[in-house]
Amino acid sequence: MIRLETHCHTRYSKDSLLLHSLLYMKCRLCHIDAIAICEHNNILGALKFKGYCSTRKNKVFVIVGEEIMTSSGEVVGLYLNEEIPAGLSCDETIDRIISQGGVVYVPHPYDEKRSKTVLDEDCISKNSYRIDCIECYNGRNVDENYGIQQTRIANKYGLVKVIGSDAHTLMEIGRNYMEMDCIPKNSSEFRDVIKSCTFHTKPCIKLAHKVTRVVKLIKMIVKGNFNEIYRVINRKIKK
Repeated sequence: MIRLETHCHTRYSKDSLLLHSLLYMKCRLCHIDAIAICEHNNILGALKFKGYCSTRKNKVFVIVGEEIMTSSGEVVGLYLNEEIPAGLSCDETIDRIISQGGVVYVPHPYDEKRSKTVLDEDCISKNSYRIDCIECYNGRNVDENYGIQQTRIANKYGLVKVIGSDAHTLMEIGRNYMEMDCIPKNSSEFRDVIKSCTFHTKPCIKLAHKVTRVVKLIKMIVKGNFNEIYRVINRKIKK
């Protein structure tokens, strides 16, 4: 059986420092045969890791993805050829994914801790006929109820279910994946194999959330983005 892990981040995301060399080693150790790299608002990390794996005989197959922040929350596009900019409407973002022949994938449709990034349910309802799959479990769920609610939303709109790793750190790789008969090398094959795949899940490593918060802060300091740091701290104080 083939192990596919979706919705993963590397150092090309604002909240990850995961090196491609370490990611590759962990995939091999955990027998991850295929992985979807979905950086925040860019495909550079996925393209770079795909190139890295190609020099190693493609023992890990890389799906080029992007986790795109729309005006209504996040949408993932898989099998992309071109980067899709952040800030577009949900409808236009989905249009652009489809125009590339990509897979429209909804990440964490319910998460109280990350409510600002969750796609509005109105967008899911309106575009349900164009959504290829939706997470019924996310590896970063800090509460088991989130998975229950994610599954409820998937069932409500009759959407094909997948699980997303959402790994940002090395410790999270290889814990949440899907098993299937073959590596889905294109969007059509992906849509077919996810209908009969087997889910393997493990509870969230809560330490990973703390790590990514620190990483995000460090990256903002390095970039000299002190206004954003002030806004983040101010929001925490108000809470």
